[in-house]
This record gives sequence, C-alpha cells and structure tokens, in this order.
Amino acid sequence: MRSKITVVGAGNVGATCAQRLAERGYADVVVVDIIDGLPQGKALDILESGPVVGFDTYVVGATTYEPTANSDIVVITSGVARKPGMSRDDLILTNMKIVQAVTEQVVKHSPKCIIIMVANPLDAMTQLALHVSKFPRTRCFGQSGVLDTSRFRTFIAQELKVSVEDVQAWVLGGHGDTMIALTRMTTVGGIPISELLPKDTIDRMVKRTVNGGGEIVALLKTGSAFYAPSAAVLQMVDAIVLDKKRILPCAVRLDGEYGIKGIVAGVPCKLGKDGIEQVIELKLTPEESAALKKSAAAVKELNDIMKI
Repeated sequence: MRSKITVVGAGNVGATCAQRLAERGYADVVVVDIIDGLPQGKALDILESGPVVGFDTYVVGATTYEPTANSDIVVITSGVARKPGMSRDDLILTNMKIVQAVTEQVVKHSPKCIIIMVANPLDAMTQLALHVSKFPRTRCFGQSGVLDTSRFRTFIAQELKVSVEDVQAWVLGGHGDTMIALTRMTTVGGIPISELLPKDTIDRMVKRTVNGGGEIVALLKTGSAFYAPSAAVLQMVDAIVLDKKRILPCAVRLDGEYGIKGIVAGVPCKLGKDGIEQVIELKLTPEESAALKKSAAAVKELNDIMKI
C-alpha cells in the first residue's frame, strides 16, 4: 500500500508543499482547507502536471478530514500569514484556535501519524499540537531549523561565491528573534567560516538570517515565504519516508537535554521512519547555552499565553 501524506492548508506554503511531495512520487497527497474549491482546484492542477513532470501520485483536495484517514505524515501549514510589521508572536492567539482545531481532526482520523508543524509561531504551535494530540515528541515536531539553516547557508554561499552544497551550518533555538546561529560549527568545505570571513561579515549574515522571514514579508507586502519553507518540509519528509536517518535541526520538546525540560526548541535530531529517533545534545559554550535557554524562555511565555 502506498504511503499517504496530508497537507493541511492550501495557501502558498501548503500548495507548494503538496506540489513538491507529489513530484517525489513516493506517497499519495491529500490537501485540506476550509475554503471550498481552493484545495480541490490546487490539487487538480498539481495532478494534471503529472503527465508532464512524470509522476503517478494521486493528489486530492478536500474540505473535510475523511479523505485524510490513516495518513502516515500530516504537515500542518494552516494559519494566518504574517503581514509587514507583524512578528511571528503576534499570530499566537489567532493561529492557536486554528491549530488546535486542526490537530484534533488530525488525531481523530490519523492517530498513528507523524505531525510536522509549519504554522507560526512555530515553536508554540508545535507545543500546542503536542498538548492537544498527546503524541510522543518523536511523532510531533516542527520545521524551523532546516529553513533557518538553509537561509544562513544561502547567505554564506553568496558571500563566498561557492556552492551551497559545501556550506554546513547549524541554527538552533526558536524560530524567531531568539534563534542562535552556531558560527563556530559553521564550515565551508570543512573549513571553519572564521578562517574565510571577518567577524563583522559573519555577524551581518547572522542578523540577516534572524530577520530572514521578515525580509521576505516586507518585500512581498501581501504574504510570506513559501518556496524555502516548503523545500525545508520536503527534506524532513524525505528523511522519514525514505528512512534516511538525516541529522537535521527540528523544533522538538526537550526533556532535559541542554538543561531544558518540557519546552520546544530547535536542536539537531536524527530523522527516520519513526520520526525523531534521537535528540542530539551538542556541547555548547556557556554563552550558547545561555542563549538557547533564553530562546526556550521566550517559547514558555507564549505557552503561558495559551495556558498550556
């Protein structure tokens, strides 16, 4: 039997996720949205690209969750997108209601699935989905670090005029102003970035990474990023469906790792067919550790607002 992947939300992020997943060809795809016609239309459009692109994936759109039953993976992108001047945290109360309702339906129809959270504020929404679903952290986690790391790697590659494939980097912590770029572990072709670029240039790229989503929101004016976020989701889904055992930064509830307990934060994880198979604890400097705990504290503030 083919795998089934559900994408909740047929906006730019969700539709692009569905397209990228359909083109992989390893699972059928269901797109769900509350706006009648939107998921059906986008799913049909993706389906009709199959003969040209060369995939036999079955793609269907729906406004109810019955077609999603027994999904292996559910990607939650639904929620209100950011507007210029709006922080991810400003979205908390609006998107809380949406994500809570979605998670309840997901658990009802696919109780054994793996949930990948994409809705913002990412870390808080992941925490909410964990609370509502009662899933173990291995099957409910968020995409943030993959996206943030990709942005950082892009800026480094552009600065040095090298292939992005040769740039390795880690961005930990919350998906927002408190994220931490581990510059001392950032390398280009195995060479520490500190040997290739001056500190002020590195600091400038770190700042741009932290503000990466906001930069795109300001340029678009009527929406937020979706190409890079959907690509980040695809890398995570690949790791699960293909059991690749990739080491990727994921937003996961920490249960004592890094001195943090019960709070979602972005850290390196091993992703395979069962979801998160290992949370990897790096040896951080005192400054990095303090920054990660500060980031977790910011997530806790949002959790307190949601009363979870």
